[in-house]
This record gives sequence, structure tokens and C-alpha cells, in this order.
Amino acid sequence: MDILELTSIKLNQSFNTKEEAIRAAGEILVENEYVKAGYIEEMLKREENVTTYMGNFIAIPHGTENSKDLINQSGISIVQIPGGVDFGTPEEEKLVTVVFGIAGVGNEHLDILSQIAVYCSEVENVVKLADASSEQEIKELLEGIE
Repeated sequence: MDILELTSIKLNQSFNTKEEAIRAAGEILVENEYVKAGYIEEMLKREENVTTYMGNFIAIPHGTENSKDLINQSGISIVQIPGGVDFGTPEEEKLVTVVFGIAGVGNEHLDILSQIAVYCSEVENVVKLADASSEQEIKELLEGIE
């Protein structure tokens, strides 16, 4: 994955709420200069409107349609949460162990989203990501995604 830098991966994180997890994924995108700081609020707005939980213990938070001018370049952040964080509702828990924060120039986010979704449609792949012990290991697991 060319748009995935080792500095965009955080291992062994722990959060009490999905908002904290989304904010952490967004901060990585900001730190790596993929997006401007306002993008994080757009990620949180999207989550309010429609969940970014994708099943198989993953979530892919990203900005709203209004956030396109906040994106400097396409990029991905990955936050590993071994203990999981709930992306569900009070009625239904949806545990997430890997959060992919994404930003895509133009419609690139659609390609990134679909590639991550296809890779993570096999729960064994998600388990490997959740169990990975280094940033390099996660990068290598995702090498097939461009």
C-alpha cells in the first residue's frame, strides 16, 4: 500500500468511545499532513449520520462530502485496538479492533474503501491485523492494497 506510511500506524491503543477512536485516526491523518485539522470534525459528523462500522471488527471513518477541500493528499491511518471499542448503539454492540481512517483526493476514497472492505471481508485478515506486533507487519499484511 503506497499511501500507507509506518508513521500512520498506531499499535495497542485503547479508547472508551468510538469518538475517541475516530479522533485518534483523524489526528494521525493530520500529523502526516494528509488532511487539515478540520477534517476530524467531518469524520465525527459522518459517524453521527451513518456508522462507519463495516462488520468483521473494523470501522473505516472518513470525512463528509463537505470535507473535500480539507484533504491535501490521499492517505490512510490505522489504529489497532486489541481490547476493542464499541461502534454500535445502546441496543447493539459492534466491537471494533482495527480502525482505518481514510482521506481520498477526488473519488480516490471510494477505491481505498472498497479495497479495505474486500481485504477485511475475510475475518482471518482482520485477526492478523489485530494481532500484529509491529507497524511493519501491518504494512506488509496490506501490501496487496494499492
